[in-house]
Amino acid sequence: MFQKRIILLFILLACNFNVIGQTPMTMHSPKKASLYSVAIPGLGQYYNKKYWKIPIIYIALAASFSAAKSNNSEYLHYKKAYEYRTDEDQYTIDPYVDIYSESNLITRKNYFRKYRDLSYIVSVGVYLMNILDASIDAHLFNFNVNENISLNIEPLPINMMDRHSLALSLKFNFD
Repeated sequence: MFQKRIILLFILLACNFNVIGQTPMTMHSPKKASLYSVAIPGLGQYYNKKYWKIPIIYIALAASFSAAKSNNSEYLHYKKAYEYRTDEDQYTIDPYVDIYSESNLITRKNYFRKYRDLSYIVSVGVYLMNILDASIDAHLFNFNVNENISLNIEPLPINMMDRHSLALSLKFNFD
C-alpha cells in the first residue's frame, strides 16, 4: 500500500513538473477577428497583424462603390432621357433626339442598371471576403511555418541493366 502511494505521488509530481515546464501559447481568436472585420472592414486584419491587407480592402471597396455610383448616375440619366422621350409633353427637351432611338435608350438604361447592380454585388463580396480573410488568418495565426521544411523535385539518373534513364526524385526535408 505504501509503495502504491509513493508511485502515485511520483507520477503526480512528474506530471506537475511537466505542466509547469510548458510555456502557455496564447490563442488568437478567429471569432474576435471576424467580429472586428464585421464592425469595421480591415480591423480584423489589424488584429491579425496583417497590416498590408488593409489598403487592399479599402481600395477594392472604394473602386466597387465608385463604379456603382458612376453606373447609377448614368442609369438615372438614361432613365430620365427615356421618360422625356415618352412623356408626350411638348415642353420637355429630349437631349438625344437625333442620337438614340427609344430602344437604344432602353438598352443603355438597362446596361447601366445591370452594371450598377453588379458593382453593389462586388462590394458585398469584397466585404464578405474581408471577414473570411480575417477569420482564416486568425485560425492560422499560430501556425508554425518553418523555413527548413521543403520539397525538392529534381531529376535522378537511374542505371538499370546497362540502360541509362531519368526519373523524378521527390525529397522532403523536415529539419
